[in-house]
Amino acid sequence: MILIRTINNSKLLITLILSFVFLTKGYSAELSLPNFTDVVEKNIPAVVIVHAKKKVSGNAPADIMPNVPEEFKPFFDRFFDDNQPNRQHRQAPSFGSGFILSDDGYIMTNNHVISNADEITITFSDQTELKAELIGSDKRSDLALLKVDANKLPIVSIGTSENLKIGEWVLAIGSPFGFDHTVTAGIVSAKKRNLPNESYVPYIQTDVAINPGNSGGPLFNLDGDVVGVNAQIYTRSGGFMGVSFAIPAETLSNVYNQLKNEGKVRRGWLGVYIQEVDKDLALSFGLDKPRGAVVAKILDKSPAQKYGLKQGDVIIKYDGKDINKSKDLPLLVGSTPVNKMVTMQLLRNKKIVNKSIKIEELPEEDKIATMTEKKIEKTMMAGISVSNISEQTKKGLNIYGGVRVDKLSDSQINNSKLEINDIITKINNDSVLDVNDFNKKLQSIKNNTMASLLVYRNSNPIYMAIKISK
Repeated sequence: MILIRTINNSKLLITLILSFVFLTKGYSAELSLPNFTDVVEKNIPAVVIVHAKKKVSGNAPADIMPNVPEEFKPFFDRFFDDNQPNRQHRQAPSFGSGFILSDDGYIMTNNHVISNADEITITFSDQTELKAELIGSDKRSDLALLKVDANKLPIVSIGTSENLKIGEWVLAIGSPFGFDHTVTAGIVSAKKRNLPNESYVPYIQTDVAINPGNSGGPLFNLDGDVVGVNAQIYTRSGGFMGVSFAIPAETLSNVYNQLKNEGKVRRGWLGVYIQEVDKDLALSFGLDKPRGAVVAKILDKSPAQKYGLKQGDVIIKYDGKDINKSKDLPLLVGSTPVNKMVTMQLLRNKKIVNKSIKIEELPEEDKIATMTEKKIEKTMMAGISVSNISEQTKKGLNIYGGVRVDKLSDSQINNSKLEINDIITKINNDSVLDVNDFNKKLQSIKNNTMASLLVYRNSNPIYMAIKISK
């Protein structure tokens, strides 16, 4: 009898313990889920819709949104007024989101929302509409600052993205497809993402649902602070696919202050093309591990040229900060005040070199495109005619220098395995940077001796030996 009671009591005790555990776990899980209502209620009055009228040719929504999926076309037909009579030019509406930064009417949005606009109108949460003036825009960060004539407006609080953690909850407020003040939430997926042709913005990657119309809207943390500006999505359909990108709060604050005070954004400029250091390059440079940024090209009349940087230098520290990845360097240089002297630590010929350089203002993109190094484009030596290769070719082969074989003498055709269009990257295991470097290396080799070459043929590396006859 006593035994039976003990067993029954034990069963009861176990049942009570398990019930408590499950209830506690359920209660803890409930507590751990975020509640966004306070953040939304506090900030939704400071989020606006930005309408921009632009002159375009044609009538189709594809003129403005070329990848609109079929299921979304009814929405865009309405917004883009697709049923108007044909005419050569028309004013087509473009819309996005924005948020109020000051109670006297300064508003931030994306540059691509208002680019080439003839008229900009802001719609507030209470449906009030006001005309906006463009104070300034910055194409490189895709930000634009607007101003409306108003006072005592609700504003957002700008936070920092530096303290964001991967997996942290964030939420967006915007107007996807014109549905005003839509709230979506997700987590931080990654930080400091570099996107193609975007060297000056360390994007925050999230899985927050962002769609056309969200552009320029704020990204909030759970404290209710703006930690980013929603700007881009990765998509194959034209809609959200789980990968969104936001401009970090630090970039937002910097651009806001410069546009407000000067009407333009000034960035630091070094004047180099750089390349990532992989495991093999690190070994050849004598580095203990892949780090730094290889100087692949130096632009004419740039600070890098004026202060003696050389092709092949590996920048491992900039202004006291380590360069772990090549993408770190443009962000640091771009945020450096113009005319500031900075010290860089370089690895040159396996030796540490310190260089002090005055950073200049980043020129316009079309001006940069015209800046090239002054160097020989073609040369013929030892029966081999070579020319410099493009940056695109270097990137495709993951190399930072080399020359292309344009022509071969009869002797080389008969006695070597070299072929036209081979790309020579090394001579006797010494990297070839360009045509000038190719000449110097061949001149240093004794006449009628054999030299080993590393060449790329159809993207494949091949070692071969040739006889050098001068």
